[in-house]
Amino acid sequence: MQIKKFIPNFITLLNLLCGSIAVLFAVNNLFVTAALFVFLGIFFDFFDGLLARKLNVQSDLGLQLDSLADMVTSGLVPGIILYKLIAIAVDAPAMAASNEWSLHWSGFSMSFIPIIGLFVTLASAYRLGKFNLDEEQQTYFKGLPTPANALLILSLPLILEFQNSDVINNIILNKWFLISLAFLSCYLLNSSIKLFALKFKDYSFKNNALRYIFIIISLVLLIVLQFVAIPVIIILYIILSIFSQNTI
Repeated sequence: MQIKKFIPNFITLLNLLCGSIAVLFAVNNLFVTAALFVFLGIFFDFFDGLLARKLNVQSDLGLQLDSLADMVTSGLVPGIILYKLIAIAVDAPAMAASNEWSLHWSGFSMSFIPIIGLFVTLASAYRLGKFNLDEEQQTYFKGLPTPANALLILSLPLILEFQNSDVINNIILNKWFLISLAFLSCYLLNSSIKLFALKFKDYSFKNNALRYIFIIISLVLLIVLQFVAIPVIIILYIILSIFSQNTI
């Protein structure tokens, strides 16, 4: 067997490794480091498919591995992060000690409300399962891709850490905002909205105008807004896709 057949799968496994490491940091409230490994995992996720196409070694195994890796990096980690943020927002330790809506077992207390954050993990799993069975999503996506949703959620602790603003912090750490975000993410992940994919068959501007415009605007936003740009870019991505349905 040719070694090149294993190269894309190896890159996919690096994505899974990054996601697994991110889980360890996320459960220990080290959100920034967790985000770093998620970003690295998404980088590998982008290049495994690209390499598979370039080397002409696409396979069913590669497709399944890719979804399994995404489930951890872009499904489990953002669910844990959102769980943790909601727990902070509702002051879960205090609630667990006094609120009937909590679980007490062997000295461990857990509020049920933050579990809403884990709905994102369930919705991600459902989306990835559907994606593997859908043969239409070759040049576009139905619903928000799990890596994009992961970036949206992972941007929140980064904004809190590096762009300390009382106004923004109060919004992000508002329990109703976080709970609404959890349900919105679940909807977007499994919606029927067609979203363009950043896959280039060639590099001409004529055939990829939408992609180039999106990339240029995104870079400008990142320079100007820094981490706040990430949710803005996700919103822009959805809006551009909706207004370009006939060209996707």
